[in-house]
Amino acid sequence: MSKLPLISIALVAVASVIFLPFMEIGETHLINPDWPSHARLHNAWQLLTNGALSIFGLFLVWKGIAPKVGLGIVLIINISFMIALLSASLYGGSMINSDGSEAAFGGINIGVAISVILITLLLLGYRAVSKQPNVKG
Repeated sequence: MSKLPLISIALVAVASVIFLPFMEIGETHLINPDWPSHARLHNAWQLLTNGALSIFGLFLVWKGIAPKVGLGIVLIINISFMIALLSASLYGGSMINSDGSEAAFGGINIGVAISVILITLLLLGYRAVSKQPNVKG
């Protein structure tokens, strides 16, 4: 099997298990005293679910059990973020933190940039797996 699917999903797992919690476990998100406790619960749930599903996807690709399924699960997580971002005006969402700050570099939100890169890598990994004969799931 091509190394691209494994590399792409490993990067996503690292982002989901390390980078995202680093960005969200702090005063602007998870432990923000201004956030309703119910919103903080959902944020914790989202972090744990995305991390666990990313690790599960990595396992499926790494072991060759069901690489398409593993990549698909992780693609759903990341594409869902982009859909939430694109529809943010419908529910009052924003990438601006509650303190008015934004994690941006050169006017581009870091989370959005990383998500676009990871989705691209995952799609390339999925394509590589799909081209291989005898690859199930």
